[in-house]
Amino acid sequence: MNLMLHDTLTGDKRPFVPIDPGRVTMYVCGPTVYNYAHIGNFRPVVVFDLLFRVLRHIYGADAVVYAANVTDVDDKINAKAAQEGVPISVITGRYLDAYHADSAALGALRPTFEPRATETIDAIVAMIGRLVGNNAAYAAEGHVLFDTQAYADYGGLSGRSMDDMIAGARVDVAPYKRHPADFVLWKPSKPGEPEWPSPWGPGRPGWHIECSAMIEQTLGLPIDIHGGGIDLVFPHHENERAQGLCADHATSYANYWLHNGFLTFGEEKMSKSLGNVVLAHDLVKKVPGEVVRWALLSGHYRQPLDWTGDLLAQAQRSLDRLYGALRRAADLETGGGEPTAAFLEALGDDLNTPRAFAELFALAKTLETSTDAAERAAAKSALLAAGALMGFLQVDPDAWFEGGADEALKAKVEGLLKTRFEARKAKDWATADEIRDELNALNVVVMDGPDGATWRLKETT
Repeated sequence: MNLMLHDTLTGDKRPFVPIDPGRVTMYVCGPTVYNYAHIGNFRPVVVFDLLFRVLRHIYGADAVVYAANVTDVDDKINAKAAQEGVPISVITGRYLDAYHADSAALGALRPTFEPRATETIDAIVAMIGRLVGNNAAYAAEGHVLFDTQAYADYGGLSGRSMDDMIAGARVDVAPYKRHPADFVLWKPSKPGEPEWPSPWGPGRPGWHIECSAMIEQTLGLPIDIHGGGIDLVFPHHENERAQGLCADHATSYANYWLHNGFLTFGEEKMSKSLGNVVLAHDLVKKVPGEVVRWALLSGHYRQPLDWTGDLLAQAQRSLDRLYGALRRAADLETGGGEPTAAFLEALGDDLNTPRAFAELFALAKTLETSTDAAERAAAKSALLAAGALMGFLQVDPDAWFEGGADEALKAKVEGLLKTRFEARKAKDWATADEIRDELNALNVVVMDGPDGATWRLKETT
């Protein structure tokens, strides 16, 4: 399988060639754990989980090392802890547990490593020390700042001019800064906030240096792939790249930079600050995680995706269609299969999920319409293998449709469907409609098809 990836730094889609095929490295910026994550926060989780799966398929599960950090100290965490009168570890532990549960519900594999900022302080201090020693950072009034004038290619990742970067970052032009764009590597803690010792006085790290140090400590530099949301290109990833290269005068920090588009809500970026968020923690209690995952992957990852009720409803219908085909082919024996070449080609083309979804539907159609038993068996095997690679079709088809229905309800529904089938066969439409109303009252959705009716429980609201 060939893999082409769009690199933000070069602006080109190019073949993926790892530094070492025996140890493929990927880093993705993870959560700041001070609250439940909204569904927009989970777009990169699902997108880069898919890339993780594809890399494992190509190079082998043991050859891919994926790190996603946890920011477990920052202003919002400190404020939440102060509000509740508890240590920051109580806040971060609570919301990291919820984040893990929500990620698992969306079918995301756990990363190989989840480094935490508070457990990387020594490495952060050491990296800042190297930057100071290389004249790329300077101490001032208890702070240590990165000197953006020391790095000639500052702005190379985002493609911004220095003036644009200053305006875009809304930087605090403190009197101790040599240049308005210089940013904090280390800062004094406020009274009552967590602090750690350093050569420049007690304090805590800035956000950007945390990731650079965690990458270096966990994966080593350079890495193959660095991922995250498009909102992180500047200033976070721009600053990461500058720090990492200047700390060791290296020529490469990450060989491929990948960024997913915004999740929008009514044409605005979904954001806690805007108050237009849908919490994944709530959503996965109402609809299956696979439905949410499908919705998040329904558009190409680099494009904006508008989050609507229709998007979820379409995702539900799409998965119902695939599970329905598998349910009707339940008696068809299959061996272990592999995804089709067309499916792998779609994913290999910069994770073209819309094309990959089309291949899933093509396999389901073959399974439903072919009169050749061998061809149907091959289609079913390939469909299951392709679904597994993408994190779908992981539930027994009967369980998918019947949800939490108990045996008594299942028997009642099947009986009503049989009676309704006979009524429709006799063109007794009034009786058929009455039975459908009765099923609706039981919270059952009936899906009529050429081979009869199937059903599923309605999702809770």
